[in-house]
Amino acid sequence: MTKVAIVYHSGFGHTKLQAEAVHRGAAAIEGVEALLLTAEEAGADLDRLDEADGIIFGCPTYMGSMSAAMKKFLESAAAKWFTQAWKDKVAGAFTNSSSYSGDKLNTLVGLMINAMQQGMIFVSLGMHPAASDPDSMNRIEGPGPEVLNRIGSYIGPMAASFQVNPGDAPSTGDIATAEAYGARVAVITRQLVRGRSAE
Repeated sequence: MTKVAIVYHSGFGHTKLQAEAVHRGAAAIEGVEALLLTAEEAGADLDRLDEADGIIFGCPTYMGSMSAAMKKFLESAAAKWFTQAWKDKVAGAFTNSSSYSGDKLNTLVGLMINAMQQGMIFVSLGMHPAASDPDSMNRIEGPGPEVLNRIGSYIGPMAASFQVNPGDAPSTGDIATAEAYGARVAVITRQLVRGRSAE
């Protein structure tokens, strides 16, 4: 059984909904066991992540970078860097903020660099902007809230929740993008695991 862990921090609940969507997507793939952990839970038992074949990291973007709780988790996980315990595991990342930009790219780059430092194999979103409605790219208002990858990210899913309460935000398109990403990372992780077992 291929194992994929989703490790996330959520300050107000928006990123939790995004993380749950990533988890649903991963869990829907046959032969994949998906585990959903908060950064605090994961940090309290880092060895649990050694059993995962893939780890997807997610957190909100605050003031243009990752949340302090996620940074704390990543710094505690530096213990795994010394032993290369996570080397060749699959990695991914997602984030949410209260605007279209919010400098979310900086958060995803930070999460990706952490994965690279750990020797992990990072998976992109693998989806064009406005994937479910490409014609919306020809309108001044752009893609609507129901559109997949409406923000146009390539590293991983980005969600925009504005000042809307969790449950009404992130939008249906942002949640569907996160779910599709969870499935993509799970499929790629499963392929690598099966390939390695054949060697």
